Amino acid sequence: MFSEFAFGIFEESIRNYHIEDEVDQPFENRYPKDDIAHLLYRKNWIDTVQWHYEDIIRDPDIEPNKALEIKRKIDASNQDRTDLVEYIDSYFLDKYRSVEILKGATINTESPAWAIDRLSILALKIYHMKVEVERKDAAPEHIEKCTAKLMVLQEQKKDLSMAIDQLLDDIEAGRKYMKVYKQMKMYNDEELNPVLRAQK
Repeated sequence: MFSEFAFGIFEESIRNYHIEDEVDQPFENRYPKDDIAHLLYRKNWIDTVQWHYEDIIRDPDIEPNKALEIKRKIDASNQDRTDLVEYIDSYFLDKYRSVEILKGATINTESPAWAIDRLSILALKIYHMKVEVERKDAAPEHIEKCTAKLMVLQEQKKDLSMAIDQLLDDIEAGRKYMKVYKQMKMYNDEELNPVLRAQK
């Protein structure tokens, strides 16, 4: 199933990031550029780095200039994340381009790649909740709460994985079809963001 394959790639990315556990570490992708695994690995790496940017920026003692620097990195990361989602959807559009769409076929509320985006974030939540469950310095109450949360996250993983695989099966069978809208983010565009436009 595609969801199981994707989740394995996400787990690999998360494990590799945490070897050094540094947001500025070099990025390496062992998968060939024409392989969907390459896109999935890159997608999760972006999510993982951004996860840690979000931790850093919440430091109450962070210097204002450092906070601004991190905020801009988060903005750039969000754009990269969106781009990768669209690349992944392009992969599926190409893969299913010859499918005959059945009469009465419907679209989904989100594209396959945006559902996979949620699976990538879920992989991060599961990883970090497991870290909390295994902490030796945490109080028993903390471990108990985090164990309960981890069980919920595992249930979400099961449900989301099933939904992704069902969606892909439906698209492949022509019961659903893809209609992808580009995100058209405005805040990074010099023509659409009035503050950036004023600087020109």
